[in-house]
Amino acid sequence: MEPIEIGLWVSGGLLVFVVLGMRVAFAAGLAGFVGLVWLRWNGFDYDPERFWKAVEISVKIAGLTPHSKVSAQVLSLIPVFILIGYLAYYAKLTTALFVAAKRWIAWVPGGLAVSTVFATAGFAAVSGASVATAAVFARIAIPEMLKIGYNKQFAAGVVAAGGTLASLIPPSAILVIYAIIVEQDVGKLLLAGFLPGMFSAVVYATLIIGIAVLFKTVGPPVGGFSWRERFEALPPALPIVAVVVIIIFFVYNPFGEAWGTPTEGGAIGAFIIFLMALYRGMRWGQLKDALLDTAKLTVMIFSIIWGVLIYVRFLGFAELPEAFADWITSLSMSPMLILICILLAYAVLGMFMDAIGMLLLTLPVVYPAVMALNGGEFVSAADSAFGMSGPMCAIWFGILVVKMAEFCLITPPIGLNCFVVAGVRDDLAVQDVFKGVTPFFVADAVTIALLVAFPGIVLFLPTLAG
Repeated sequence: MEPIEIGLWVSGGLLVFVVLGMRVAFAAGLAGFVGLVWLRWNGFDYDPERFWKAVEISVKIAGLTPHSKVSAQVLSLIPVFILIGYLAYYAKLTTALFVAAKRWIAWVPGGLAVSTVFATAGFAAVSGASVATAAVFARIAIPEMLKIGYNKQFAAGVVAAGGTLASLIPPSAILVIYAIIVEQDVGKLLLAGFLPGMFSAVVYATLIIGIAVLFKTVGPPVGGFSWRERFEALPPALPIVAVVVIIIFFVYNPFGEAWGTPTEGGAIGAFIIFLMALYRGMRWGQLKDALLDTAKLTVMIFSIIWGVLIYVRFLGFAELPEAFADWITSLSMSPMLILICILLAYAVLGMFMDAIGMLLLTLPVVYPAVMALNGGEFVSAADSAFGMSGPMCAIWFGILVVKMAEFCLITPPIGLNCFVVAGVRDDLAVQDVFKGVTPFFVADAVTIALLVAFPGIVLFLPTLAG
């Protein structure tokens, strides 16, 4: 049997495992290990006496592969970014953000919902986890919206959708994972996510205002704040701004050389938030909870990475990525139409898989195909299909797939943010949250279409960084 055939059979088995409800980490690890054994035994012509030799070789590969990748220094970004978010929550900086946004923005139609979106965007700038953002603002923002008469489904939908902004706005754990998989510059990818993330927040806010204008009962404006109250709300939220500035300057300093690595910037940001938490009276119990929550989420992400890396190594031996890239480039359709079909496939796949697992499983096959469509890793902008060089195409495609991963965080039946919001709020069923996020599907579709049509939104900051 040809290696590619084995690759297709094992990949089909992996999909069966996932559909049956097995965790992605275990499904990918098991499928990858079985595939490695199968490939090696196939090389031995299925000699029964050499089966255990095939198993022995596969065990060594499966054991060494995750360690060689996970020990990379760049992965230290993930726990650092997650820690920043949890420390900010326990320091009550999230509440300060929400109060500041409410006093400055809540006067517009749907103002409290718009305030929630921009507060989640601000929190996303210090938290790399969408789930944590959704959980935090489900506790803070939903009660405030219900208090003034918001529809509870709509209020829940605003929080679930707003939480997805953490996937794009740096620091983003999922952008770091993408950079590691495709071996691209982490700093430039984090920079590239900033404008699309803020653009997504503006699209969400515009949608909310439009709904509030059309349906007067959906989001009544909130007024009555004096200018003094507005300015008094800004200083408590300044640590968030300070951390964002530090991380951006460590990634890219527009006035000279970068100050250091993204990991160093994240560590300093975490230290600043930690000092602020102590200043605000954080106790040992709260610090312990922040550390434990960080450890739990980090272990979950790393477990998925470990399992998927075994599967990815199997794919390499089966030569499936190269075969898929050759097939994609042989199609008679235009490259842009093929790219749109790939993004639509992500939308469907995201209904059944979590975002990180989906990207980890698909990118080793899809990424080489997209790069081949554009003309290769080192193609110039003049000779490319999408009008951008190979490195810029890698960044642009990364933002697109991460935005698709955002979209999948709120799509049924697996939309994780919706389950998190429903889990935090006893008065909400998960069906209520899914109904509430429905209008945001339109907003995400518009955002993705504009990012595809106008790549400059994504590439402006990375181009400045050189």
